[in-house]
Amino acid sequence: MLRGGLWDMVIAMVLWGVWLPSCFSQTPPPSQDGKIKFRLAGYPRKHNEGRVEVFYNGEWGTICDDDFTLANAHVLCRHLGFVEALSWSHSAKYGPGTGKIWLDNVLCGGSENSIEKCVSRGWGNSDCTHQEDAGVVCKDERLPGFADSNIIEMQVNENRMKNIRLRPLSGSHAGRMPVMEGVIEVKFKEGWGHICNTGWTIKNSRVVCGMMGFPSQRTMGKKPSSLQTVYRIHSVACTGNEAHLSACSMEFSKVNSSAPCPDGGAAVVSCVPGPLFTQGRARRVKLNPMSQVRLKGGAKTGEGRVEVLNGSEWGTVCDDHWNLQSASVVCRELGFGTAKEALTGARMGQGMGPIYMNEVQCRGDEKSLWDCPHKSITAKDCKHMEDASVICNTPYMGFEKSIRLTGGRTRLEGRVELLLSTDSRVRNWGLVCGDGWTSREAMVVCRQLGLGHASSGLRETWYWDSSNVTEMVLSGVKCKGDEMTLTDCQHHSVVSCKKAGAQFSSGVICSDTASDLVLNAPLVEQTVYIEDRPLHLLYCAAEENCLAKSAAQADWPYGHRRLLRFSSYIHNIGKADFRPRLGRHSWVWHECHRHYHSMDIFTYYDLLSLNGTKVADGHKASFCLEDTDCHEGVSKHYECANFGEQGITAGCWDLYRHDIDCQWIDITDVKPGNYILQVIINPNFEVAESDFTNNAMRCNCKYDGNRVWLHKCHLGDSFSEEAEKEFEHYPGQLNNKIS
Repeated sequence: MLRGGLWDMVIAMVLWGVWLPSCFSQTPPPSQDGKIKFRLAGYPRKHNEGRVEVFYNGEWGTICDDDFTLANAHVLCRHLGFVEALSWSHSAKYGPGTGKIWLDNVLCGGSENSIEKCVSRGWGNSDCTHQEDAGVVCKDERLPGFADSNIIEMQVNENRMKNIRLRPLSGSHAGRMPVMEGVIEVKFKEGWGHICNTGWTIKNSRVVCGMMGFPSQRTMGKKPSSLQTVYRIHSVACTGNEAHLSACSMEFSKVNSSAPCPDGGAAVVSCVPGPLFTQGRARRVKLNPMSQVRLKGGAKTGEGRVEVLNGSEWGTVCDDHWNLQSASVVCRELGFGTAKEALTGARMGQGMGPIYMNEVQCRGDEKSLWDCPHKSITAKDCKHMEDASVICNTPYMGFEKSIRLTGGRTRLEGRVELLLSTDSRVRNWGLVCGDGWTSREAMVVCRQLGLGHASSGLRETWYWDSSNVTEMVLSGVKCKGDEMTLTDCQHHSVVSCKKAGAQFSSGVICSDTASDLVLNAPLVEQTVYIEDRPLHLLYCAAEENCLAKSAAQADWPYGHRRLLRFSSYIHNIGKADFRPRLGRHSWVWHECHRHYHSMDIFTYYDLLSLNGTKVADGHKASFCLEDTDCHEGVSKHYECANFGEQGITAGCWDLYRHDIDCQWIDITDVKPGNYILQVIINPNFEVAESDFTNNAMRCNCKYDGNRVWLHKCHLGDSFSEEAEKEFEHYPGQLNNKIS
């Protein structure tokens, strides 16, 4: 370690432009493979802080804290996609790393675009131990265009273990999905090997089953000793709470060694699947409706923003101290395996409503997240930009083998083709009828293929005609959006397609991200009122069909219409911008209001009787989708003036004020009574979103003939099932006092 006066002299020489020989180099030699990567590691930490690790010459290593400065941290934070550093840490604050210590005595000015431009001893030249590993805390603001990296994952030493799999015990189980029982095979750089079952415990099996996507395990077993095998691991000792086998204590055999196992057998596990993954599973299996945790906003099964039920309302979890142990409790509670990744910084989009838990610290063996030590939340502790998310290990099902996309420009788009059995019981590729195809069906296709979210669902695919497949094998497909395969959705038992040509088959475009629109329910409740509006002010509204049918028989321009008015504050909490499906060239100009409609129907407004019958309705075309305001650090991109682009940026919201035309329901013909007000955004699923269950908002409504009151306004998925049933069977207000 270089300390004191010698290093001061080195700094002085650098500042005076003197080249330093031997171990000090201003430009260390580049990596032999040309790839240098950076990541944050360690515990406890959040997504913008941690031990700095560098990938150089095919191996991850750390940076020593000798002579480390804030200027060094600035350069490293920019490597990691953050705008700057807030501070740095020494003495392995986030735990000691493993492997190489790649850099030591680093000296940056702070403006360098690469750590390679800073002075150091050179790559791999260090006299430090891992107890001196440096860490950084970066400002939680991303560089424009830099991909998110808000991930806390198990960082496996690939020299010890790269992957594991289960090989079925007998040929009778081959081909059945998922593989629930088998011999554990571990992959190393040199190939696959086995684990000796000497001292194997049920706790070890629990960890392996969790990695394979199963919440629990049955029994242990051994492989017959006649198997000629290589035992790469001779003993394993897990506590049962580890998220990955590599976190357990292990004894490894020497490289190329085939030492025998004292008990003569390879370790075997038998795992118990969650309800979604049982062999021969029924279609559209639902998760436990009594569960107090759920995942929202994820593209794949087993991933999403963590939400917990407190009383009758769902809320989120703050990401302070969020780690793999706590995330694994969530995953197992939902019938998945352990957590593959614990994500912070609202990586799966921001939630709405309350934040219930903070600083959750699970051991890993709890039955529910509520059983883990945690702190309750106050508004100043956390914001929704700190919502925690998970990606769970799920069993491999092979769903992607029976579906494909053809003709697209990239692997993310194309005409949908399914491998299904025909009348002759032969499995052939066929097309899916485009009748009624929406972005909800596209969501399921993209999920089944493992390609993320849907960007578009297409009813015509003549421009992707590159396949000789012409037969329609599926029609009438109607998905909820959460199914794992397209055949899990409702569909015709016999194919019936109005437009049978291949050019009218369905297609999809998939994407890594998606928008997610939600309505601010409290604002609707706060701004509602009744207006008797003169007919002579409603000509334009009548032209756009914003009045009840009885308005056509009114004595124009005399008289008035009674309007139920309120403001709509529509927030995009997703990770992608919400854009109209049609480009500007297809927008419709309305001369009376003098604006363009980018979507014919953007919102439905309905007044329902207590038995669900519609008594009055309204609709809102998207005459101007724009960014009214945004969260701190998010820039506005859409403005309607001068035929500008329309949309709602992720992290922004659009405000439809109560006093603009068509922002109402015409209740002229409605009798006094108790009703339900319902507002649905993007009702026809024209634009893809990550979650459609939060697009509806409902309120109890009392109308006494002169005034109106709303209460219990809530998003469609924010109440528990029991509370939602109580809402639906609410007998109505007997007076105007709302408790």
